[in-house]
Amino acid sequence: MFACAVAVLTGILWLAACSSSSETIFEAQLPERPVQNGPFVSVAPAGWHAMLVAGDNSSPAFDNGIETLHERLTGLGVNTVRTFTASRGPGNVLASSTNVRAGLRGVGGDACFVYVTSHGEQRGFFLRADQRLFTPATFDLAVEQGCGGAPTVLVVSACHSGTFINAQSRRANRIILTAAASDRTSFGCGADDDYTYYDQCFLEQLDTAQTWRDVALGTRACVEMLERRLGVRQESHPQMFFGAEVANLRLPGR
Repeated sequence: MFACAVAVLTGILWLAACSSSSETIFEAQLPERPVQNGPFVSVAPAGWHAMLVAGDNSSPAFDNGIETLHERLTGLGVNTVRTFTASRGPGNVLASSTNVRAGLRGVGGDACFVYVTSHGEQRGFFLRADQRLFTPATFDLAVEQGCGGAPTVLVVSACHSGTFINAQSRRANRIILTAAASDRTSFGCGADDDYTYYDQCFLEQLDTAQTWRDVALGTRACVEMLERRLGVRQESHPQMFFGAEVANLRLPGR
């Protein structure tokens, strides 16, 4: 097991497993049933624009996650998928803070999908390219500029990523899913891991889910099962938020 966390001290960043405080605080979740009389919202696959970010390359799990997710989205008919990675190489777009911010501002489309997988802490997710944390406030502003009022699905797969669900980020047109509560670590980003636990579970749901709510609930159940099986003492507690306008938003092509 490997907890996906980042600690920052006097400008030096290192990977660490973060213990939770004695008093656990969980983000409020909406009821697990669809909103009463809420419409099922569909956007044509060609109208979806996606941005995928692997913020760190200390484990192959991050790049594996976005590479496989790119394939799954393409299989669902999404034509516009941009990927950012911490791995330098021909044709790669580096996941630096400048590039990620610019990418978010330019997502566009009739519906937006943004997926970030990396290490993280309560101040944000880690971008190894320039050794910076990308904060919830910066993320929220850039997404607002890029997606506006379009149906928007945001996924942050990192330790303490529940911090991205807050008073500022909760909007009626958004779905926000996170791999952990703000005071919890997530797991599965060691050197021998193919995927993080959350990324693996998320990818599995895409084959059969009809709505993003199905994906969220299935992913959470899957993560809980993996953590129980491996005897994790402090569960990650994946979080979710569904805005009223998109509570029953369908996956592309479903």
